[in-house]
Amino acid sequence: MNSSKVRVRFAPSPTGGLHLGGVRTVLYNYLFARHHGGDFVLRIEDTDQSRFVPGAEDYIMDCLTWCGLIPDESPLKGGPFAPYRQSERKEDYRQYAEQLVSQGHAYYAFDTTEDLERMRELYKSEHNPSPQYDAKMRDKMRNSVSLPAEEVKKLMNAGTPHVIRIRMPENEEVHFEDMVRGHVSFATASVDDKVLLKADGMPTYHLAVVVDDYLMQITHAFRGEEWLPSAPVHLLLWKYLGWDDQMPKWAHLPLILKPDGHGKLSKRDGDRLGFPVFAMNWTDPKTGELTEGFREKGFLPEAFINMLAVLGWNDGSEQELFSLNEMVEKFSIDRVHKGGARFDYEKAKWFNHEWIKKSDTSRLKPEVKKIFGQKGIEISDEKLEIIIPLLKERCTLLPDFYEQGSFFVIAPTSYDLPAVQPKWNEQKKNFFTQWTNDLQGLQDWTFQSLESNFKEKAAASDIKPGELLLPLRIMLVGGKFGPPAFEIAVVLGRNETIERINAALNVF
Repeated sequence: MNSSKVRVRFAPSPTGGLHLGGVRTVLYNYLFARHHGGDFVLRIEDTDQSRFVPGAEDYIMDCLTWCGLIPDESPLKGGPFAPYRQSERKEDYRQYAEQLVSQGHAYYAFDTTEDLERMRELYKSEHNPSPQYDAKMRDKMRNSVSLPAEEVKKLMNAGTPHVIRIRMPENEEVHFEDMVRGHVSFATASVDDKVLLKADGMPTYHLAVVVDDYLMQITHAFRGEEWLPSAPVHLLLWKYLGWDDQMPKWAHLPLILKPDGHGKLSKRDGDRLGFPVFAMNWTDPKTGELTEGFREKGFLPEAFINMLAVLGWNDGSEQELFSLNEMVEKFSIDRVHKGGARFDYEKAKWFNHEWIKKSDTSRLKPEVKKIFGQKGIEISDEKLEIIIPLLKERCTLLPDFYEQGSFFVIAPTSYDLPAVQPKWNEQKKNFFTQWTNDLQGLQDWTFQSLESNFKEKAAASDIKPGELLLPLRIMLVGGKFGPPAFEIAVVLGRNETIERINAALNVF
């Protein structure tokens, strides 16, 4: 293995939406690879055909593209270690599984589903409520350890369905250095004899991940801490296959926790609490159920990955806002936290608000144009150039641009009358009737000239300008929101401003 060049991988199963924890794993892999001038590989682990979901692989690729985390090698892009789908590498795995059997580190198991259910029922006790297929149990089952060699041969020749299981040692200690957790050790007695090769010839994750990491020369393997219990199986496979000197360095990343800090954040939590947990919209092809994603909710990808990066890592300073390039420069695996990180949707929205504020108009223009387009409204680039800077301070999510700025292209059809009517009188109505006449002849249609003319006419009518500004805003907008009223009038132009004031006067 070429250990001089860092090679990392993200290896998802194409089974559904991409959880934000998965995107964070991608991000940490990507940042580590880029920081060290290495390669980032996307490998699709599709060996469990029963869980395969059509469209899920394309969806994963689309999510990574949206996030700007483009793999150097992938099923789409190819690369020197192709193919990058495990289902296309089937032949590689059997030879290694058979090698383990011949070395005595694995065995053939002929047990049926009924046999396994019977075992769990028969040996269930108060001390052992969930019996495992392990060193204590294997002699009681139908496998090449418990059966005579002749019978095994007969079963194999007859093509009897079987799996290959690892033969876990009974009383060994397995340990390794984790880049996040430090020294980790396991007693093998607590681990069952995992299936390595299924009856259909497909490998399980345990065998496939080791073989592929070896063949693809992966130097560092980052994955969620939920995989820690599988580590002893993987470590022994590296050793039994004679590759332990080329084993990647491991980092088990902390979980992303529910907002209350109790347990791993799930899609169900998002549904219950009203926020997304997937990167992008995912429609289940079986049920048609749509799960909303961060993209469709109105997050910028820059904000999404920034928020994920600091959910479990910091650079040692107080800085919270990082561009992707800054994260690449500053990322270090030893600053990833050991403990789980609590997800806070309000904080996530804060990141998005900050990124909207710091993004220039050219970056936001296509996003805002799309938001208006989804509402059936065509809006010119020229108008967007003017209104985006006026609105972005007020926008937390991208759809807010429509909520905060649709009045720039659509005249209000209703007004916040309760805000106006208690203090509305004939004197104020006369003022606005008079002022619209003045506006016809106003030389400069600028913020300054509108404001000074307004104040001048208010003084002449003996009304405080402050008492007239709220009615003016509601005439132009329909409600108590938006940028300063004279800025709105400048954008609307003379005719539209006058028309809106006259239309409102008929209703007030």
